[in-house]
Amino acid sequence: MTLQTKDFEAKSPEELLRWSMDQYGDKAGLASSFGMEDMVLIDMIAKLNGPLTIFTLDTGRLHEETYELMDRVRSKYGLEIKTYFPDRNKVENLVREKGFFSFRESVDNRKECCYIRKVEPLNRALGELKAWITGLRRSQGVTRTDIPKVLEDADHPPLIKINPLAEWSEEQVMNYIIENNVPINILHKRNYPSIGCAPCTRPVEHGEDIRAGRWWWENPEHKECGLHNRPAH
Repeated sequence: MTLQTKDFEAKSPEELLRWSMDQYGDKAGLASSFGMEDMVLIDMIAKLNGPLTIFTLDTGRLHEETYELMDRVRSKYGLEIKTYFPDRNKVENLVREKGFFSFRESVDNRKECCYIRKVEPLNRALGELKAWITGLRRSQGVTRTDIPKVLEDADHPPLIKINPLAEWSEEQVMNYIIENNVPINILHKRNYPSIGCAPCTRPVEHGEDIRAGRWWWENPEHKECGLHNRPAH
């Protein structure tokens, strides 16, 4: 299928999710870290009541509050969450050779940790799919300003990548959560707008960028773990 990506820019998130269900069924999967955007999409998916896979990557270093939210999602929506873990041997070797906090020593070390704990499990998950859905938004940071709503994923061909909330603002996300009584991670109320692994996430200060709490010791242009690379121009 040849995509005309501009044709999708006028579609609402619900329309894009329905299109994903109709086009790919359970071969379309939402990659969820259970952030606010992902919770909006999970609520929409539950209401659309169509075939679609929801999966998550358990790095082994998530916050306890994130695991609690996962169970709330299961009980509230009755949805199956497929969980992918990193390769045990690779994690053991990394920690034995470099310790528990090697990711703070250099960008390369941090990307190595992200690759083992996140990218490789993601690749296994995507190997079972034809399309993946994300909660990426253009206003989340300098690495995401130009993401389209639908694109052919050059990093995982022939996968289609779908970003239903690409044009949404933070205010729109919050309004949807309030109006639809969507459960969220309690850490959001403690000034964690973006939540990843516990050692790599901190609260943000007033006026800081919403991703300032992720890998705060790095420059903004480096703040991706390898799951989402910037689209080529």
